[in-house]
Amino acid sequence: MNILQILPSLDVGGVETGTIDLARYLMSCGHKAITVSGGGRLVRQLDDIGARHYTLPVGKKSILNILKMVKVLIDIIRREDIDIVHARSRVPALIAYFACKITNRIFITTAHGYYKKHLLSDAMGWGRFVIVASNIMAKHMVHDFGVPYDRIRLIPRGVDLSRFKFRDPKNHYPSQFTIGMVSRMTPLKGHADFIKAVSILNRQIPKLRALIVGDAPKEKYREDLELLVRRLGLERTIEFLGSREDIPSIMSSLDVLVSATVTPEAFGRVIIEAQASGLPVVSTNVGGVVDIVENEKTGLLCAIQNPRDMADKILRLYKDRELWTNIVMEARRHVEANFNLHIMMEKTIEVYEYAIKTQNILVIKLSAIGDVILAIPSLRAIRSKFPNANIKVLIGLQQRPILDNCPYIDDKIVYDFKDKDKGFKGILRVARQLQKNCFDIVIDLQNNRSSHLLAALSLAPLRYGYDNGKFSFLINKRIRDDAPYLDPIEHQFRTLKLAGIKPIDKRLELWPSENDEQQAEKFLTDNWVKPTQSLVGINVRASSRWLTKNWPISYIAELCDRLAKEFNIRAVLTGTKEDLNTADQISKLTKSKPILSVGKTDVMELASLMKHFRAYLTPDSAPMHIAASVGTPFIALFGPTDPGRHVASAKDCMVICKSNDLKCIPCYSPTCFKKIKCMKMITVEEVLNAMKEFLRKEV
Repeated sequence: MNILQILPSLDVGGVETGTIDLARYLMSCGHKAITVSGGGRLVRQLDDIGARHYTLPVGKKSILNILKMVKVLIDIIRREDIDIVHARSRVPALIAYFACKITNRIFITTAHGYYKKHLLSDAMGWGRFVIVASNIMAKHMVHDFGVPYDRIRLIPRGVDLSRFKFRDPKNHYPSQFTIGMVSRMTPLKGHADFIKAVSILNRQIPKLRALIVGDAPKEKYREDLELLVRRLGLERTIEFLGSREDIPSIMSSLDVLVSATVTPEAFGRVIIEAQASGLPVVSTNVGGVVDIVENEKTGLLCAIQNPRDMADKILRLYKDRELWTNIVMEARRHVEANFNLHIMMEKTIEVYEYAIKTQNILVIKLSAIGDVILAIPSLRAIRSKFPNANIKVLIGLQQRPILDNCPYIDDKIVYDFKDKDKGFKGILRVARQLQKNCFDIVIDLQNNRSSHLLAALSLAPLRYGYDNGKFSFLINKRIRDDAPYLDPIEHQFRTLKLAGIKPIDKRLELWPSENDEQQAEKFLTDNWVKPTQSLVGINVRASSRWLTKNWPISYIAELCDRLAKEFNIRAVLTGTKEDLNTADQISKLTKSKPILSVGKTDVMELASLMKHFRAYLTPDSAPMHIAASVGTPFIALFGPTDPGRHVASAKDCMVICKSNDLKCIPCYSPTCFKKIKCMKMITVEEVLNAMKEFLRKEV
């Protein structure tokens, strides 16, 4: 693998040290390690291991600089043939994100800080995977930045145990008691509280010494701390050592390490370094520290901004040698088991490898129930081509149950375009949700203006669909819609083939739950249907909008009676709540009184009910595809629409259409000035003769 890490600088610090450690590990494993930063003292360590470094001002927040750096980084990515760009800070993350989008490379971030809500901070959540060092950081990125849980990777930081040698507490008898802080000097780190705690301890511990290690980004802050030391009369007790690279040596000179941070932090690398060195830790109870320090067992926790409590905890360690020893021993064991540098590096490499071998794929299918069912062969083919991919489907709210148990997808993203997501604001709301999933590929099986727009707004680098003039310029991998005589599944397969997928299986499927099956059984029992009773299902109409698709209700009533009289078969009328009036009219015209399931089942319950039918009659509508999915023989009646474009291949199906008798069909019109001759010309005798073919077969 070729890995590029990008961060503001390579001066001393936890983020910088982690970058060097990872580069060293990558090189030792035979991978290529590239680092981009503003430079610093640690660059020479990259030179020592043979890792390449590019010195660029990627930490500057100027918009012009960011745009310039995007272009420069694109050149580096292509020149070095980078597979993954790993960003470790906010401005570099923003630069790297756009560079990766343009070059179609994998973008990964590590969230090192407890960020405030800000555009720059948002970029830390845009990675394919977001690595965090603690549970509190995982929650922070999920709840405050909307990063989906499945993109979070928890990898606690590790310490190089070969560098931080363990000091056996049984052999440690210091002549003076030395406590210290090792951190960058900023107000958030709580140095003032530490100094005040030292002032309290100075009157209780003889030969007390305190060390403050770390650089001060703002010189004024260091001057304020030095002034506080003088006011408290601690000039001979507290020593400022500035920035140091020999941290293992510093640890060996301390008796207690103090972490006084006043705000949640991602982790606390210096704490595990101290624990690895055989040094007990007193830390404020905040942020990721709780994942490292178990109070009274691997360290002592004190209240935030409470110098008295901090001093009391330090004093306990000074007075209680047994407590001091027990904490040291348990903390070292804890570090060896959970915060070993080798474990951290292995887990990071696993994230890289998984990111390379998997892809995030979005399939868009927003239309009616039948169209979603027709998309199932495409979903099966996509899963077959990408067995390790994370596949999600953008689907309408009403169609969601169809894919509830689908084994070919990982999840659904629901688009409620009739209510919550209505209008352009709704599209933008859904688009933001899509962006958070970091899709690599979008396969648009809907191919209308909204779906093309959402595909583009997802920011996926590869977007497949039809070049049909409906905002199709937003699809960057297009195929012309110039094959009008394909069946609906084959029409979708053309898009898949463009994406390198070669589907062959057109079989429809549905996955009713056990509860759906039980509801169907209950419905039949409630209607006094015996197990030996033969049933035929009849869909009373296509829809309220497509009146031209409907078979006359008098014909349906006659068919119900003839089925009962000639075959002793009960008809079951199916439909939605909108069809209740139609079903009542049919029932009033019959002598046999069919069973009414209209409006009494949802989609999957209807699928379960259909399994009990010997045959099913339907105009061009979704139930036709439901019947095909569950293997129920069906007869489809077509008038204004072309069966060649809408009937999926099924083992037992017949189509009745008068296209040879009428020149006006298919017209694809929901209204008709010829009194819907195309449907009226389909006689009851014709349907009954077709149905006999299915009824003759043994049950």
